[in-house]
Amino acid sequence: MPVTNRKDSSSLHLIITFIILGISIILFMSNRVRADLVAVLALLAFVLTGILDATEALVGFSNSVVIMIAGLFIVGAGILRTGLAQMAGNVLLRSSGDSEKKLFILLLVIVAAVGAFMSNTGTVALMLPIVVSVAISMKSSPSKFLIPLSYMASFSGLLTLIASPPNLIISQKLVDSGYEKLGFFEITPIGIIGVVVGIIYLYAVRNILLPNEKRRNNSKDEHQLSPKQLASDYQLGGHLFRVSVPEDSVMIGERLSQLKIPGAYQLCILTIERKSTEGINLLPMTYQEMAGPTSIIQAKDILQIQGSLNNIEKFVADFSLAIEQEASEADELVSKQLGIAEVLLTPHSSLMGETVRGISFREKYNLNILGINRRGEYVLKEMSKERLRFGDALLVQGSWDEIELLARETRDVVVVGQPKEHASMAAANGKAPIAGGIMLLMVLLMIFEVFPAVISVLIGAILMIVTGCVRNMDDAYSKINWESIVLIAAMLPMASALEKTGGMVMLSEGIITMLGGFGAIGVLAGIYFITMVFGQFISNTATAVLFAPIAMNAAISLDASPYTFLIAVAVASSMAFATPVASPTNALVMTAGGYKFFDFVKVGVPLQIVMFIVMMIAIPIIFPL
Repeated sequence: MPVTNRKDSSSLHLIITFIILGISIILFMSNRVRADLVAVLALLAFVLTGILDATEALVGFSNSVVIMIAGLFIVGAGILRTGLAQMAGNVLLRSSGDSEKKLFILLLVIVAAVGAFMSNTGTVALMLPIVVSVAISMKSSPSKFLIPLSYMASFSGLLTLIASPPNLIISQKLVDSGYEKLGFFEITPIGIIGVVVGIIYLYAVRNILLPNEKRRNNSKDEHQLSPKQLASDYQLGGHLFRVSVPEDSVMIGERLSQLKIPGAYQLCILTIERKSTEGINLLPMTYQEMAGPTSIIQAKDILQIQGSLNNIEKFVADFSLAIEQEASEADELVSKQLGIAEVLLTPHSSLMGETVRGISFREKYNLNILGINRRGEYVLKEMSKERLRFGDALLVQGSWDEIELLARETRDVVVVGQPKEHASMAAANGKAPIAGGIMLLMVLLMIFEVFPAVISVLIGAILMIVTGCVRNMDDAYSKINWESIVLIAAMLPMASALEKTGGMVMLSEGIITMLGGFGAIGVLAGIYFITMVFGQFISNTATAVLFAPIAMNAAISLDASPYTFLIAVAVASSMAFATPVASPTNALVMTAGGYKFFDFVKVGVPLQIVMFIVMMIAIPIIFPL
């Protein structure tokens, strides 16, 4: 009786597992519920029905693949922030000319080459910002490039032994069963066939099946709110000057509040640039600080001043100063510490009706007002006397931290645009070579397996933060796509549920029973097909782990070559094209490309069919049965 109860319980759990799997697939396909929420709901269902315990259900959140993906988002942010992605994109654009066709093929070839020596997830995370940058530069939709990027990264996993986990898993299975392990390039012929067929297919369907929607966050308005564009819109050129303080100037040692410069000269000192006197200076170091009432002028200071040329000349003559040069708009206003932003007066702002001088904006918010945009007319001269009106926009300048604080803590104005994003870009400016070196180091550590892949990625991510390629930890966390992280982590335990309830064994035994009459080639096709199908819903690593022993047993029972069957498992595990949850790479590009579930279905399913036919011909030829 207890045996019967255990059997009944096991059968019930098997049925429930397939029900949960089926409902999850339907919800994924409906696109009405967020994919990460569906995954978490499925996870909870496995726990509440007793199929998995809490430890088994949450193991995905400590999985090295999930942590590695989070780290790769940070590395990708550093590549984008520093402009390295833009530089690489420019090289690609020059190589392809104005031909989108040539660019499309060139990108896929580069992805395949990079992916041959590192994980497909790492390849996509590194190439993603480059591809998006190139697509925008070409005035094309990133959605035309990102699914091909993900698919080609999967194909590249078949080019070398270390390119994807399934290859290593089947190689280890061969060793465990007493056979020779796979050579580094032994699987390469299969990979080359996959890459060539994949490029031909994706090139053929790129304008037919791939979506061509513009990214919503690539709007014209956002571009116009960049610091450089704001400086141009407010016509700051000709109103900004760099003035140096000689050692004999009468200003030295004076506080700005004592000099009363705004009232006497109608000028505004924005920043003070001076050499650092702290520590041992092996190299000349300079830094900028906001000019305020308590600032004390020192010899050799460089003052950045806003005002008219006539007033500047009078001021310089009175204080024995020297005009260095006319400042070049945003280049002088934006740095790692300082920036500019536009703010709008709210309908109930207490600033309305007050003069710029009367609101004490500088004292209250530690920010300078550089100009007023009044319905398209820009007020730059004698602003201190202007009374603010509803609809006025103010151009403010100061530290990025103060601008962000203003965005959070006042109801009088609304900060327009994305100052946090621009601050991060400014902080990483000029650090593209550093980001490139970090990326190269990370790739080399992964190729030569100095550390586990996840550790190599975390080293790269931390170096991006420490070197300033990513502004700070808050910026790093903000660039992680948590939807993708939760989706992948919550989906990983599904393989455990299928294995624990016996679902995998039942399906594999059914294949051998059904197709055994067709001989070894029939069973090979069946194992490839069922591996491919399950690979659309669980990770390629989990798929290979589950089906490698099934393939080995089938080969031995049929007196066929285990190499042929296990290569089929490795290939089928990597053919994860039909769903966004089929692989981490698909999840990575789903949000960035604005894709829906059926975008992967309509592009991926025909590719699955093509590759099934091609591989059923290629694998037995290269690895005879």
